[in-house]
Amino acid sequence: MIQSSAGVMFTLMAIAAFWFFVEQRTRWKLFDSIPPLIFIYSTPIFLSNTDVLFGMEEKILVNGSPVYGGMREFALPMAICLMLLSVNVPAAIRVMGGGVAVMLMGTAGVVVGGVFSYWLVSGFLEPDAWKAFGTLAGSWIGGTGNMAAAHLALEGEPEHVGLAVLADNLVYVVWLPILLSSRAFAEKFNAWARVPEDRIAKMEAAAVELHVEERPVTMIDYLNLACLAMGVTWLSYLLAPMLPVIESVLSTSTWVILLVTTLSLTLSVSPARNIPGSQNIAMAIMYVFVAGMGARASLEGLSQAPWFVLGAFIWISIHGAFCLAGSYIFKVDVHSAAIASAANIGGAASAPVVAAYHRPTLVPVAILMALIGYAVGNYLAILTGIMAGRIAGAG
Repeated sequence: MIQSSAGVMFTLMAIAAFWFFVEQRTRWKLFDSIPPLIFIYSTPIFLSNTDVLFGMEEKILVNGSPVYGGMREFALPMAICLMLLSVNVPAAIRVMGGGVAVMLMGTAGVVVGGVFSYWLVSGFLEPDAWKAFGTLAGSWIGGTGNMAAAHLALEGEPEHVGLAVLADNLVYVVWLPILLSSRAFAEKFNAWARVPEDRIAKMEAAAVELHVEERPVTMIDYLNLACLAMGVTWLSYLLAPMLPVIESVLSTSTWVILLVTTLSLTLSVSPARNIPGSQNIAMAIMYVFVAGMGARASLEGLSQAPWFVLGAFIWISIHGAFCLAGSYIFKVDVHSAAIASAANIGGAASAPVVAAYHRPTLVPVAILMALIGYAVGNYLAILTGIMAGRIAGAG
């Protein structure tokens, strides 16, 4: 019934806005376990599958609108650019030191765990489910933006986002309490990891020096951000067809995402990093994009969810083992280790929550660590998907 491009676009934006409105207005504890993202994805699934669910002659929301292609081609690359502009790797290293190394160990655990867990459960999944594993790897290395970017780069189906979102949130419900409760074992953990006695004091002192007030966003800032994001998108589409295509490994879509990521990270070491407002715009676009993925998803594609979720729990266990190994190797405290894992698995939404519970002074640097995940997420999520695809015999 909603078929015009304007109607579809309004519906997707309204769904995203509605669930955040409900979260903020009601403060229901439900949202502590099930974040708005899963409702933003599932609501359009319901609206675009009403003919199957209720035998209606028409869907409420058309799933073949040109809006979805436009969002995939322009909105997502622009959002990736804006998301990566504020990455500040040197600042995170200066404060967290070995904590960044633990995060990167956890990132390696996501890559290794993704490939291994896919190998274990692949016999129970559809042949192209490796694309869903690459999509979830994007979320677990960086965040929602990396999940969407990996999905586009791997040319996945809309249902693959649904599997990734479902597994992400079910694992999150279990993993977040583990990260929070680890604070109770700080003394024993730090003794086991041989943490230097002055590490936490030095880290918190450096975190205080890091704090800088961000100036208010102006109209010119928005204009500059739009210009940079569209410029990076245009240049990436211009260069991508000139690069080699390797079947099932590197497609033109993959090159577009890799180019957008690389060009944006290059801008992040320029004065462009100081333009405020980029993160909020990027995440707003990402949530609308996820709603669009839900609108195109088929219910049949979600039938493999139980085996996919089982693989995800095996996967997170491997990530945790890598984080523990990193803590021991680099002599890192439990607070930094928990923040490092949250920066991977939960991204910029969860890392500050874990930091606030463990050491409130580390909240700003927790966000910086999550941004490092954004920086490497696209590259490594695509790699995870490709390696899982090789196991599946793709290409």
